[in-house]
Amino acid sequence: MSPERAREYWRRNLSLMLKLLIVWFVVSFGCGIILVDELNQIRLGGYKLGFWFAQQGSIYVFVLLIFYYTRRMAALDREFGVEED
Repeated sequence: MSPERAREYWRRNLSLMLKLLIVWFVVSFGCGIILVDELNQIRLGGYKLGFWFAQQGSIYVFVLLIFYYTRRMAALDREFGVEED
């Protein structure tokens, strides 16, 4: 792979990671701490939504982000010809 393609590959990889980290921060910190009072007005399965995000929701979102990252990276690897066999 040429140095330009390698830089583009890592630029796109870092861009994807940054976007996913922002989503994770917003969900875990924003919904679990900052917006907890507003979200507690809504109930989910008998629990206040702010409490749910702080205890369960951020973990579920994190796991979903891991699966999303693996799919996007597999596609990026195929695009740049560095996929595993």
